[in-house]
Amino acid sequence: MKGLNADSNFLGIEEEALCSYEQSKYVIQSAPYEHTSSYLAGSEKGPAAILEASHFVEFYDEELDQETFRKGGICTLEAMNFDGKVDADAVDLIEAETTKLLNDNKFVISLGAEHTVTFGFVKAHLKKYPNLSVLQIDAHSDLRQAYQGNPYSHASVMARVNDLGLKIGQAGIRAQCIEEAELIKSSANIHTVYAHQVRRNPNWINELVDHLSDEVYITIDADGLDPAIMPAVGTAEPNGLFWEETMQLLKTTCERKKVVGFDIVECAPMEGSILSEFTLAKLLYRLMGYISLSNH
Repeated sequence: MKGLNADSNFLGIEEEALCSYEQSKYVIQSAPYEHTSSYLAGSEKGPAAILEASHFVEFYDEELDQETFRKGGICTLEAMNFDGKVDADAVDLIEAETTKLLNDNKFVISLGAEHTVTFGFVKAHLKKYPNLSVLQIDAHSDLRQAYQGNPYSHASVMARVNDLGLKIGQAGIRAQCIEEAELIKSSANIHTVYAHQVRRNPNWINELVDHLSDEVYITIDADGLDPAIMPAVGTAEPNGLFWEETMQLLKTTCERKKVVGFDIVECAPMEGSILSEFTLAKLLYRLMGYISLSNH
């Protein structure tokens, strides 16, 4: 399997030993699948935009005092091709491609378009990590059984994850229907920290991480962050998470649990601004750094 060269890979890494598939611990794959966007479209362009913006992220991380990409190397793969594949077929393709990487003992980082793609990533990781739980950063709970008649809608992705019987921890939620709210209240597997609770409960991070199992997959919907720092999303909601509280959640999760994979989805680039994709590129690199320093 061949990785992208420095012109198009994550960070613009030129050293072959630090970006080849064979020698890299970390692999970044892109799933530019967009089929069920319900407001503003454009998330299919998100993965490529994040990779392009990453060329302006410094190799050196001042918080972690390291050049994280040297902690095992990062290979960036060509984007998946979804021609003729939607809904279950698209999820099956994602699961199959991710499984190949996991079977090669790679740590898989995924960039997605709409949130539907996360179901395929989670299914692949569950085969390798049977004690898996999922941490979700998001503005929306995504627990509708179906949206506009489609159970594979981006608004239903966590309902499909919930069907797998996994523990789910949600942070930043601030938009949902009443059926989703009732499901959360009745389910022992789902622990939700609503956005309005984040600044009122100083122990929200520990309570959320306590709910998760020892092996955690993280899914980050860009709209979980506040529009002030993340405007380029399809369905923006006010009162989102800001950088520092997001980093504290991710850092604590990495310190206390074994993070086995993660994805970033739903960035819909805006003409004339690179704030969102640059912020997500830096978030990806910082989270990778936290994982590299974890003792798990």
